[in-house]
Amino acid sequence: MIYRVGLTGGIGSGKSTVASLFKECGVLVIDSDVISHQLTQSGGIAIAAIRTTFGDDYIDASGALDRVFMRQLIFSDHAAKLKLEAILHPLIRAQILTQVDDANINSTLASPYLLLVIPLLFETHNYRELVQRTLVVDCAETTQIARTMQRSGLDEQTVRTIMASQITRAERLRLADEIIQNEGNLDALRQQIAKLHQHYLAISSGIG
Repeated sequence: MIYRVGLTGGIGSGKSTVASLFKECGVLVIDSDVISHQLTQSGGIAIAAIRTTFGDDYIDASGALDRVFMRQLIFSDHAAKLKLEAILHPLIRAQILTQVDDANINSTLASPYLLLVIPLLFETHNYRELVQRTLVVDCAETTQIARTMQRSGLDEQTVRTIMASQITRAERLRLADEIIQNEGNLDALRQQIAKLHQHYLAISSGIG
């Protein structure tokens, strides 16, 4: 069974950037956000259940999930958030397991270990047992807010609401096996990832 590292971090911490740099090291990345988007795009297998549970108002003209409308709902209605998670998390987990199995079977992938990008790794009980190490991307909360506002166009209050729905920064750091500091210096980020890559190579080969 191929070794699996779980990558997580708060919104705006830079998980996608870190994952892309691990890819440059030859590591196969399985991203739960990518899977979630596939499940909720037009023709995605989660659409029928979302339509049944929430109604046509939450499906856009193309037949995909209306992400803006749904985001407004789930951050004002906790019960709705739980309903959406009950639809998506089992499907996301199943897709992750399928991709992990493919990596185990397909030796041509030649990845020394897997990086599973799971933003809610610590918030839910669906994924923790899928990984053997946890890696947290960390930055100051002010940096998270600025990045998210710039990237997504959300206002500060909305970003703070999203952050409040996640576990605290302190708790996330407490649960981490390893931590990457990401305050925007790409060279420093590359250096940290290079060291961690060697660390995970050693662990996954049984010599760490």
